[in-house]
Amino acid sequence: MRRNAGLFVAISLLSGFGSGAMALVAGIWILDLTGSTSLAALAGLCVYTPVLAGPWLGGLLDRAPRRPLVMAVNLGLSAVLLSLLAVRDTDQTWLIFLVSGAYGVSYVLIDAGETALLPSALSPTELGDVNGWRSSAQEGMKLVAPLAGVGLYAWRGGHAVALLSAAMPVLVAVLYAAVRLTHPQPGQPAARQHGMRAGLAVLLAERATRVTVGLAAVSIAMSGFTTAANYEIVATELGLPATFLGVLLSAQGAGSVVGGLVVGRLINRWSPVTMGVAGTALFAVNCLLRCLPWWPGSVVASVIAGVGLPWALVAAVTAVQTYTPAALLGRAAGTANTAMFGPIALAIPLGSAAVHVGDRLTLLAAATICLVAAVGAVHGGRLRAGPDAAAALATGETARPTAPQPPADQGQPPRAAALARTPSSAEPR
Repeated sequence: MRRNAGLFVAISLLSGFGSGAMALVAGIWILDLTGSTSLAALAGLCVYTPVLAGPWLGGLLDRAPRRPLVMAVNLGLSAVLLSLLAVRDTDQTWLIFLVSGAYGVSYVLIDAGETALLPSALSPTELGDVNGWRSSAQEGMKLVAPLAGVGLYAWRGGHAVALLSAAMPVLVAVLYAAVRLTHPQPGQPAARQHGMRAGLAVLLAERATRVTVGLAAVSIAMSGFTTAANYEIVATELGLPATFLGVLLSAQGAGSVVGGLVVGRLINRWSPVTMGVAGTALFAVNCLLRCLPWWPGSVVASVIAGVGLPWALVAAVTAVQTYTPAALLGRAAGTANTAMFGPIALAIPLGSAAVHVGDRLTLLAAATICLVAAVGAVHGGRLRAGPDAAAALATGETARPTAPQPPADQGQPPRAAALARTPSSAEPR
């Protein structure tokens, strides 16, 4: 198990470095070729748009062998990256957009694939820890990889960055091949429904998944909603140069690394729901601290946000892995990614408009929304549907009513209830 845990962390490090090195370079390369900032910004849109197709892309993982599919996605991404070697002038700019779109599709498939593979490679007690370590690895690469990519671009040009980034998915595919799947992967489920409806049915059937995914969606959306307000606070209220935003970004990254390292242990001690509530509440505290007319308060707020966001995200991912029937993990994970990251596309422009009313009012609104979501999660309904109900909903069958049961996230680790209710109880997840 420890071997598999190390492999998954190494996968996160390599994939995070490769994608992080190319993320900023893609926009810079387009800007250098075309001189258009609008076109450069579209590269980011190409990356994030495929998340809206998460339920359908995730469904592929339930109808095909998961590990071979994830390996094939990585190798395909590497091949697409090598097409950048043909870029010479503005006529080949479309290849950079193609690569950005390929990254977006691969993010959805690989994230959902790893979420579905982890329970087949790790014991239930390790899921929270490894999810947290992977989060720390990814956040650490966000601090290192963009600088390395831009430095290499300035030294040797875009082709060198393309070669470096293309090598990473190949190494990742090799590491996936080395993972030992200790629990057999499920075959193709007899599903009658696909896409968003089936994925939502699976997520909504369990309180732990619907609450944690909802909390993560609120926290991530509010992080986008407050982006413009954070800029305004730094530039106008505090009167600091725009470069101070780099200090805040680094502080948030440091908080994310630390938060990811401890969240797994805390999930095992309490529950995914508890940590989702804690993460959302911490992000609300971050919003309140940023309202203070004191720059150290903004630094502390950034660290707190760095801790809170990974807690909410890792809690949701762990809940999906723990409470979802194995045969439905692909579509559930894909739908969860869409639910968590899709709203930010609307939240960012709304926040940009709201800041004209007042930057502090925007931050207070975000804090209020997060606190309401956290309190609602604590005092919400306690009835649960078991995995059998989730499977019935996903296949279009009518589930038989079940007697109300106490929530699994109160007084015991979630893995205990999950083991008792897993469809194939002989295969602990």
